Amino acid sequence: MSSECTEVQVRPGVEADLKALTDLYNHYVRETPTTFDTKVFTPEERRPWLFSYPEDGPHRLLVATDMDSQRILGYVTSGPFRAKPAYGTTVEVTVYLAPDAGGRGIGTLLYKALFEALAGEDVHRALAGIVTPNEASVRLHERFGFRYVGTYREVGRKFGRYWDVAWYEKDL
Repeated sequence: MSSECTEVQVRPGVEADLKALTDLYNHYVRETPTTFDTKVFTPEERRPWLFSYPEDGPHRLLVATDMDSQRILGYVTSGPFRAKPAYGTTVEVTVYLAPDAGGRGIGTLLYKALFEALAGEDVHRALAGIVTPNEASVRLHERFGFRYVGTYREVGRKFGRYWDVAWYEKDL
């Protein structure tokens, strides 16, 4: 792992992070197919999202910050997979990095912290959907033991074309 990661702190996301988290996510809304959101958000519109992640329990939001500047370099979430009660022990996980933060091991730090936090929770399975192609995301998930289980073909339309979503799962 890069020595640069010693300058990174991972902690729970808090209300003061809302603008920075919204700005980071909006980059992916505007510039990439990584999310199927197509309209940028205001921080106020993202507030319910932020507050849906308590500091404990199976649904978490962790942020990676630069220890010097406190700038948010990325975040990871574990959220509900589906609303029906029987899905309660399954979480869908996702990680987003600042555009200039890739290749520094920050995604690895975030997932390591998330899975350590989830170790004490009643969670059986983690799922991740990756809009393809996204080799960096595939490598990150495979590094943490995710297995490819299938692809939904052309399920999202963005930027005038259809995109596939490859699904991965991990036992917890």
